[in-house]
Amino acid sequence: MTVSADELPETAAAGVPAPPPGLVVVGHFDQPPGYRIERPRGADSWLFTWTTGGQGRLRHGGAEARAGAGDLVVLAPGVPHGYGVERGARHWEFWWVHCEARPSWRTWLRPYDTGEGMYVVTPTPESVHGRVEAAFRRMLADARWTGTEAPPERVPGEESVAVAHGTAARELALCSLEEVVLLTAGTARAPQPRPGVDARVRRAQALITADPAAPHSVRSLAGHVTLSPSRFAHLFTRQIGQSPMRALREARLRHAARLLESTDLSVERVAAASGFASPFHFNRVFRERYGMPPGAYRAGGSMVGA
Repeated sequence: MTVSADELPETAAAGVPAPPPGLVVVGHFDQPPGYRIERPRGADSWLFTWTTGGQGRLRHGGAEARAGAGDLVVLAPGVPHGYGVERGARHWEFWWVHCEARPSWRTWLRPYDTGEGMYVVTPTPESVHGRVEAAFRRMLADARWTGTEAPPERVPGEESVAVAHGTAARELALCSLEEVVLLTAGTARAPQPRPGVDARVRRAQALITADPAAPHSVRSLAGHVTLSPSRFAHLFTRQIGQSPMRALREARLRHAARLLESTDLSVERVAAASGFASPFHFNRVFRERYGMPPGAYRAGGSMVGA
């Protein structure tokens, strides 16, 4: 099945519609082999896709990507693109959203830019997949909100596509999509557990990743995983290759870099929000890690060493 860009408004059920700027359109498809969409002129809006089953393939200008379960692929507007079920795959099940991206999202997606405005966010940890799926389901329901009564709890019947016309519905849908971007782009850059790592070490890593600004210590982390501080520090260092406190510092620096990229908080507030008690110490270790001070990183150096 091939649908041209000119046919899309009349055949929205056959493919992902390309709406006019300003609208938010969200849907969920499970397509068989042969499904294919081509847009020689691209689209006026951004396209976000989240794969839940099977495999798809997306082309954006000269860049291509294969999408499997847990992959977020984002296509910027104005570039010729096409997508469909991967050759040899039995199907492609995916969520999609057409909308105008909020400016802050581009900063979060930038490390995943494969060229020409295609962003491939992978790998995303399985621990966030359920929440991402819930956010898309919420989007599909919220897009139908009129603003005059309580937002719907679930999508009625088997409807798979919704258009958010009203301001309230659009904002609710965009807030859920922002959650998706933060959950995927934020966690995909976090170090993934190595195969065979002790479950207690993985739990300690998860605690650090979830809240790097918290006042963690070897003793507190060891207590969470029911190990003595000395045993925990030895096990963590042997399996991860760095001490718990070094891993904590790296997590805090990554968190600080994201705040510098996506907020206008002062450097002092970024330091405090990332768990650094001293702005002077923060500036020193940030320069050591990223090769430039926080202010320069924010001004345009965030592509270097991130």
